[in-house]
Amino acid sequence: MCVFSYHLVKVSFFSGLKLLFFKLNSKNIEGLIHAEKMTCMTLGSAILSPKRFMIKQQVLFAQWENEESLDSFLSQHTLGKQFAKGWHTRLHFLRKWGTYKNFRIPENTVETIQDNEAVVVVTIARMKFLEIPRFIAWGRPVEKQVSNNPNTLLSLASIHFPNTVSTFSIWKTQKDMTNMVFGHGNSADSKRHVEAMKERNRKDFHFEFTTLRFKPIAEFGSWNGRTQIIKQFSTNS
Repeated sequence: MCVFSYHLVKVSFFSGLKLLFFKLNSKNIEGLIHAEKMTCMTLGSAILSPKRFMIKQQVLFAQWENEESLDSFLSQHTLGKQFAKGWHTRLHFLRKWGTYKNFRIPENTVETIQDNEAVVVVTIARMKFLEIPRFIAWGRPVEKQVSNNPNTLLSLASIHFPNTVSTFSIWKTQKDMTNMVFGHGNSADSKRHVEAMKERNRKDFHFEFTTLRFKPIAEFGSWNGRTQIIKQFSTNS
């Protein structure tokens, strides 16, 4: 059964610079279906802020034929050994919206979870260059909506130049996530996501875009001094 993984690692500036130009070819890595390697961004940060391009924090989002292939990559491949020093979570696909080439994403819902279970959401898109200013104007308020939500366990954005952008968020429960998506709540920013989706439907920002929902099945390592980011909540619930 295929598995997805999402990785975060901190590296030196020069290692981060090298990773920007590191070509990841799935044909040369056994069991890798597709991967996107990106650089971290802080959700909601100012456009000209250094937090918009955190070269010392690297992201890898990948789909694998099986967990054995992922284990082999982390223990034997040059890039995998670097990411093995950070944090990652392994994910089972639940459902999708939109399309994105290269990943083998099932057309139908594969699995369901209860509303009180933790859920991971990944968005990934290839931007239309002329639409980037408009996307920023509508997207940054949504970033703040997610990053300020007390029901997220971890949230961030990432970028790969010239035009790939992505977000990652872990939610305490699926219900918390869907409340945000559908604008349920009385806060001033509760409708930002709904309004941005209406604008995207009116005139798309992207060449291709997908939102992927996952069930987290395992996590390894630490990020910013935190371990068991998902498991800890499950234990305390």
